[in-house]
Amino acid sequence: MQNGKNKGGRGRPGGRAHSGAAASASADAPFQKNEQVTVDIIGLTHDGEGVGRADGFTLFIQGALPGERVRAKVMKVKKQYGYARMEELLEASPNRVQPACPIHKECGGCQLQHLDYPAQLEWKRQHVIDNLARIGKLNVAQEPGSDGVVVRRAIGMDEPWRYRNKAAVPVGVGAVEGGLVAGFYARGSHRIVDMDDCLIQHEQNDRVIRAVKRIGRELGVAPYDEETGHGVLRHVIVRTGVVTGEIMVVLVTNGRKLPQSDRMVQRIREELTDVKSIVQNVNDRSTNAIFGDETHVLWGSDVIYDELDGIRFAISARSFYQVNPAQTVELYRKAVEYAGLTGSETVIDAYCGIGTISLFLARQAGRVYGVEIVPEAIEDAAKNAALNGITNTSFEAGPAEVVIPRWREEGITADVIVVDPPRKGCDPALLETILAMQPERVVYVSCNPSTLARDLRVLEDGGYRTVEVTPVDMFPHTVHVECCVFLVRV
Repeated sequence: MQNGKNKGGRGRPGGRAHSGAAASASADAPFQKNEQVTVDIIGLTHDGEGVGRADGFTLFIQGALPGERVRAKVMKVKKQYGYARMEELLEASPNRVQPACPIHKECGGCQLQHLDYPAQLEWKRQHVIDNLARIGKLNVAQEPGSDGVVVRRAIGMDEPWRYRNKAAVPVGVGAVEGGLVAGFYARGSHRIVDMDDCLIQHEQNDRVIRAVKRIGRELGVAPYDEETGHGVLRHVIVRTGVVTGEIMVVLVTNGRKLPQSDRMVQRIREELTDVKSIVQNVNDRSTNAIFGDETHVLWGSDVIYDELDGIRFAISARSFYQVNPAQTVELYRKAVEYAGLTGSETVIDAYCGIGTISLFLARQAGRVYGVEIVPEAIEDAAKNAALNGITNTSFEAGPAEVVIPRWREEGITADVIVVDPPRKGCDPALLETILAMQPERVVYVSCNPSTLARDLRVLEDGGYRTVEVTPVDMFPHTVHVECCVFLVRV
């Protein structure tokens, strides 16, 4: 890293460097495209971009960290803000580290690898606080014992690497050699960066991806070309049971026909003897979605098994199963703690998926009812309950905002409702259902602080109080953060 003290022409604080660029700019934007500026970085966006200020104007700069001063080239200017590219690091943050991954700058997967891990956890906690205050209009306690919502320190990992039990890599045509490549999309594009080793993936995933990619090349399997819609292999997905060691390989193809299918299966079985399942998924649509609707087993089982906190789960190709098992246990234990179960309570688990949270809750609840819109997930949830000999659960497929009111009409009332929605947050009708049902406690598990804050505002206005929030770092080195939230009826 270079220090500004060794360089000339660094300009006044937060102002322009001597770049020879045109000095005139509109009244709304003091800088023009391609102009060189010196920028003080004051924060990070939710996408991990540095937020800079120069002459009172906001510039977003990829790779810059709070507390830093950088020389940057203005790339795009809008009325109230702009985007710039970092050209030189003049003053570095004490929290800056050298990214461990050699393709960190190309790959869009790990946005925070250049920020040391303790600082990542601090930023994620503050990111949650900012959303609660700005979007949810919630009063956040400033110190222990003061009034307001308590936001705990983020629960991090002792070893924040190699945590992902699932890899889903796109396959495409190499830009140079024209052959099959597989890896991750370059930041902000659909150009595939060929990758053989990802430091946040379980080592087994990387090993399998390397082998499947090589086998595909040697057998002449045509990679999918996104621009033309031609080619066969679109994605390779690998799931690893971290406790059991079982591995599933999913080949997503552009149509039902997979040339060299038998030989490919044979080669995978010979070279990867711990693979228990090889599955084909058919996706012949022009879409960004990974999976299509049709899935069938090429060889082996239709599921693999894994365990979370002693509970065994059967995982199929399209099952939703958290990708960081160690942190999932932390998250779900916190959800059970917030549910305050004594053994007699009735709990409703909305968005129950394959029953992961439901089965954690069932060990301490009287009865757990799970609802999920995906019928296959509900089938998996029932199988997982039976697999573990858990008999105090019931699962039903359908929209939670439709099923739960019907349960209420049938006399089912909940002491606790647990929600774990997708990134878009809870359906408004579900929030209305919760308010009508009036459980004593609500536990909200969220993967998106902004939609969490929005939904908490609705619940607060409807008679609930947000007591405590615990961020859990499910995705180290990325900008994503999960939260577990405890609310009580007032």
